[in-house]
Amino acid sequence: SEKFILLLILSAFITLCFGAFFFLPDSSKHKRFDLGLEDVLIPHVDTSKGDKDLGGFLIHGQGHDEHRHREEEERLRNKIRADHEKALEEAKEKLKKSRDEIQAEIQTEKNKVVQELKKKDSKPLPPVPLPNLIGINSGEPADPDIREKRNKIKEMMKHAWDNYRQYGWGHNELKPIARKGHSTNIFGNSQMGATIVDALDTLYIMGLHDEFREGQEWIDKNLDFSVNSEVSVFEVNIRFIGGLLAAYYLSGQEVFKIKAVQLAGKLLPAFNTPTGIPWAMVNLKSGVGRNWGWASAGSSILAEFGTLHMEFVHLSYLTGDPVYYNKVMHIRKLLQKMDRPNGLYPNYLNPRTGRWGQHHTSVGGLGDSFYEYLLKAWLMSDKMDTEARKMYDDAIEAIEKHLIRKSNGGLTFIGEWKNGHLERKMGHLTCFAGGMFALGADGSRDDKAGHYLQLGAEIAHTCHESYDRTTLKLGPEAFKFDGGVEAVAVRQNEKYYILRPEVIETYWYMWRFTHDPKYRQWGWEATQAIDKYCRVSGGFSGVKDVYSSSPTYDDVQQSFFLAETLKYLYLLFSNDDLLPLDNWVFNTEAHPLPVLHLANTTLSGNPAYR
Repeated sequence: SEKFILLLILSAFITLCFGAFFFLPDSSKHKRFDLGLEDVLIPHVDTSKGDKDLGGFLIHGQGHDEHRHREEEERLRNKIRADHEKALEEAKEKLKKSRDEIQAEIQTEKNKVVQELKKKDSKPLPPVPLPNLIGINSGEPADPDIREKRNKIKEMMKHAWDNYRQYGWGHNELKPIARKGHSTNIFGNSQMGATIVDALDTLYIMGLHDEFREGQEWIDKNLDFSVNSEVSVFEVNIRFIGGLLAAYYLSGQEVFKIKAVQLAGKLLPAFNTPTGIPWAMVNLKSGVGRNWGWASAGSSILAEFGTLHMEFVHLSYLTGDPVYYNKVMHIRKLLQKMDRPNGLYPNYLNPRTGRWGQHHTSVGGLGDSFYEYLLKAWLMSDKMDTEARKMYDDAIEAIEKHLIRKSNGGLTFIGEWKNGHLERKMGHLTCFAGGMFALGADGSRDDKAGHYLQLGAEIAHTCHESYDRTTLKLGPEAFKFDGGVEAVAVRQNEKYYILRPEVIETYWYMWRFTHDPKYRQWGWEATQAIDKYCRVSGGFSGVKDVYSSSPTYDDVQQSFFLAETLKYLYLLFSNDDLLPLDNWVFNTEAHPLPVLHLANTTLSGNPAYR
């Protein structure tokens, strides 16, 4: 339609100009038009006074010249007429084209513009010295039994990847039974290849380099963030930005860094709120943000806006642009100023008013990774960000006081605080906390390192019991400690196992800090159960009832199964020199990011990064 309008305007303009030539009111004006045209297009000579000396040159043959000028004028008029007719013919030809042909031409022009923009966006970023990367090696164990188990986990990864490659390539996730792509609302309505991005570093660590290159090629050619799609800021940050940054640090391939920075720019409009607390969702094309409809009083979620720090600090480090760092530090400063009921952080915060929503505190869903990132901000700064460490210590003390209890059977669990009352229920998501307590033991105040390592061990034991008390030896989504029930799910919708990693994550951290062989034993039990009950010919699927001997499948191979569950299992059966914890910090999606020794790097606003 744009081309039609332009062609019609052009034709009208030419017709107007040419028509005016014939419809001027008298011959004198006609002559003036002629003279003006000659002045522009042909050398004009004033012949009204005969021969005249012009600048030392004498003009002869005046009559002959007049005849020649008339011929020139006639040729000029004929040329103008011919050009006009040609333009009209071209316009007619355009109008004869079918709608499909015209749409194809318009799309071709649009594609050219998009390609030019992509070239502009793909310009290399300023070079930044990479941190000293230690521990990117095979980590192969000497013990043949451990090596065999590790190889089995690698084979499971290959099975998951190959089926995704065959049946769901480019889609966010895989339906392994239906053998087709799958997506959820956290990724919007676009095919962003979430499984590819999430799995990259696991493939690299396992030495599956052909598969890694397949993923890299898809990302280079197909991963496009200029789509009209509403996505979860939190999920896109931990899976996509975290995954791309980890792939960049492990492989050194610039495409991953460039894509991470492009995507981060698309998330920044989510921070355009009265408080600077970001919306839960943002449209990647329009930049319009909003919160989940189910969230208390239109609030943002603590675990979502509080789980950006690691990735955003790395973005500022790699680009030299402090905007990312400043966004997350603003969130921290705001939280520091707020009153906290009983020292606890509620899960809901209104981004318009800056006030807490419902007083619900959880170390599981809605709250979990906020506490994790306080600790990991300190670790990632080479233990210089003491502000983050203090916030973590204060929060854990309040959690111990109000949320952590022992059951009648002696199991330590973490409940949920709801409006002044403790709900004696623990989610699978909460099981990550055992590893967090162990990771934060060193550096804890009042010489309580031993206490927190023991607390981590107790949580690991409780979560293992939640697995061991099921028919499938796989853990439920949530389990209660009430009315004589301990570490067992009661509701049907809590009996699912959706390939979650949190229990295995805690086993791995506890193994790294204690080398107690029971953690490898428990990890192997989980590996066998997953392979037996979740493996299908088209990949791996979650199951709907871990207490049933013949469970039904949910038919979803989650991207985090490749990013986290299989990675943590592989690391559990690898040597400690593969991604050592003194040099790497794992984001909440298990993507390893290097510790930043930033003594010589300035990130304005925090002395920890000077």
